[in-house]
Amino acid sequence: MQRSVILLIIYLLAIPVTSAKQLAITFDDAPRKADGYFDGPTRAKTLIENLEEYKVGKVAFFSNTQSFDKEGLERMNRYDKAGHIIGNHTHSHPNFLETGLSTYQADFLQAHQLLQQFDNFKPYFRFPYLREGETVEKRDGIRDLLQKNNYQNAYITLNNYDWYIEELFQTAVKDGKAVDMERLSNFYVDVLMASIKYYDDMAIKYLGRSPKHVILLHEMDISALFIGDLAERLRKEGWGIIPLEEAYRDPIAKYQLAQPIKYNPGRIGEIALAKGQKKNLWHYTLDESYLEKRFNQEVLLMSGQ
Repeated sequence: MQRSVILLIIYLLAIPVTSAKQLAITFDDAPRKADGYFDGPTRAKTLIENLEEYKVGKVAFFSNTQSFDKEGLERMNRYDKAGHIIGNHTHSHPNFLETGLSTYQADFLQAHQLLQQFDNFKPYFRFPYLREGETVEKRDGIRDLLQKNNYQNAYITLNNYDWYIEELFQTAVKDGKAVDMERLSNFYVDVLMASIKYYDDMAIKYLGRSPKHVILLHEMDISALFIGDLAERLRKEGWGIIPLEEAYRDPIAKYQLAQPIKYNPGRIGEIALAKGQKKNLWHYTLDESYLEKRFNQEVLLMSGQ
């Protein structure tokens, strides 16, 4: 009996873990332009309060330091004082496809120096547009600079177009169109959850398990408004929200794609590409026309409603 129990334990331990379902939340482009539904201080206040109310815990803000005017810097200080990680997203958010290596490196270093003022600055670097260098020279040049400055590549695994939903929302507000905020929340959360499931399924297909994921969001009004709704839906569907440091302890943090590529779908997409998947590395919701059609149908209030 004892031997059979031991064999059962060994067998169970050998089964790949396919249902970890954990993710860390990150926000890019902070402090992002805020002159629409919210101003900057209101966005920061709302986001911090909702992160606390829904017990999301510590998140990460990847910052573009060229936005450090008086209000932008005050906003970043609020996130810092609330205990959230501040990471490097370059100074001016350059497109690496259109920028020489030395210029890109200088932009990174300029941000690095300005970010030292924050107590919760961590040497995590999120590539703008997720573009890591389309040539061996550029890819290796930035990798060497990151290593020299003790940086971690702040890759993501869960990709989406939340930024375009924000654009649709802000345009509707500016144009005086009636927006159903409850429907907007449902639309936002549904789109994100669909992409999360897609990339997690892709990970299970190619890794045999659900890794510790990192979701890419942006520091925007819809993030401030609906991050609590997203957190509730995640928990309802069995997801746990974890700190970024924990996510980057997953073995995939050490993965590096052999060949340089122009457009990066995220770490799970990289792994799928290396294993032979050539199509559908981006989920179908990462499409502007698709999102606009759904937004107009599901979120905007028509006359008489």
